[in-house]
Amino acid sequence: MGGIAAIARQAGHRVTGCDANVYPPMSTQLEAQGIDLIEGFSPDQLLQFETMPDLFVIGNVVSRGNPLMEAILNQGLPYISGPQWLGEQVLYRRHVLAVAGTHGKTTTSAMLTWILEFNGYKPGYLIGGVPLNFTVSARLGEGKYFVIEADEYDTAFFDKRSKFVHYRPRTALLNNLEFDHADIFADLAAIETQFHHLVRTVPSDGLLVVNGEEPALERVVTRGAWAPVERFGQSDTNEWSLVSQANDGFIVRKAGKEAATVIWAPESGVMGRHNQLNALAAIAAANHVGISPADSARALAEFKNVKRRLETIGVANNVTVYDDFAHHPTAIATTVDGLRRRVGNSRILAVLEPRSNTMKLGVMKAQLPDSLQQADKVFAYGANSGKESLGWDLAEVLAPLNAQEAGRAYAFDDLQKLVDAVVAQAQPGDHILVMSNGGFGGVHQKILNAISA
Repeated sequence: MGGIAAIARQAGHRVTGCDANVYPPMSTQLEAQGIDLIEGFSPDQLLQFETMPDLFVIGNVVSRGNPLMEAILNQGLPYISGPQWLGEQVLYRRHVLAVAGTHGKTTTSAMLTWILEFNGYKPGYLIGGVPLNFTVSARLGEGKYFVIEADEYDTAFFDKRSKFVHYRPRTALLNNLEFDHADIFADLAAIETQFHHLVRTVPSDGLLVVNGEEPALERVVTRGAWAPVERFGQSDTNEWSLVSQANDGFIVRKAGKEAATVIWAPESGVMGRHNQLNALAAIAAANHVGISPADSARALAEFKNVKRRLETIGVANNVTVYDDFAHHPTAIATTVDGLRRRVGNSRILAVLEPRSNTMKLGVMKAQLPDSLQQADKVFAYGANSGKESLGWDLAEVLAPLNAQEAGRAYAFDDLQKLVDAVVAQAQPGDHILVMSNGGFGGVHQKILNAISA
């Protein structure tokens, strides 16, 4: 929603907005673009406008009972969802490149956007994070191309379709597909149906770039695809494949023939097999709009990653602290694996907050211990009461790790006690990996400050 607000502002609209608990980098980004931000959802906001807004753009966190939404409904004021507004006002004239999938949407969208930018396409984009090659997470752009992170979560309380059905891409990238969002989807089959709704919107002269090693995506495509399909993956049975090289670089192969070599900038922090696949998918999508794999590889050599994607927060007393958005067990496992490949035998201390709706429902809790196997120590936080309460016993779920090695995993419901425990166990040469899809109470900086002291 912050990105949509920024695009609306760039398009010439006067934009204000409200939300609860907005934190950087989005809050600072909005302020920098001259977008007034109001804290909370009081209906008194409607009395503060000199001129009533022409339209209220509603995000999917707003539900019936929200006091401001109730006032908008009662007064018969015009409203629309963010994805529908974007589709109708911005995307309908553009060649949309949509990046969908359970994992890697933000990073792959950022890679694809940078490839287009590097090659002079001046794309518009909307990314669910801040790509470090740019200063903002969204922009209107100048050319015909628009890259969008295409989320399968529902659109709004009044529109239960997935957001991405509003985007109508000409190039659709399907990165991977697992069960997630247990608060709105009954099972994986329900999500596959939504993905097929997306496939149905791709025109016959468009392209589907599909992970050829994902059974769920194969089931989606088998339901029917009216556009050409190009598959990517590790195996050379796919149209696009790769061969891993040193330092997480890789050779790009198209139809079994070498087409380019990607070498990451060492300072980018891009690591892991999952990012090789993300980049391969972005290269395949860029090829559809006329950018050769070699030109994409040159762009990726200058890719700087995305904030909160294994982002180095700082180093103190030879202890490195990272921040990462991982919250689904698969994302946690691939993030830890990526760091392990980079740091070798050095110790990894994983600091985790399982706070997504799916994790709170306990659907994925049994997978947590396995996802953390490559970490040397685990420190997890879960509130026992209030809105952020987990609703299940974190210590009990992590018990298998302690059965393997006593004192390997710890559970906390007090943030300061977690910080103290991490700092007490940290040693020079350690890598502290903080993972959460929220602000986590600023725990990254608290750990870094305590280690510095």
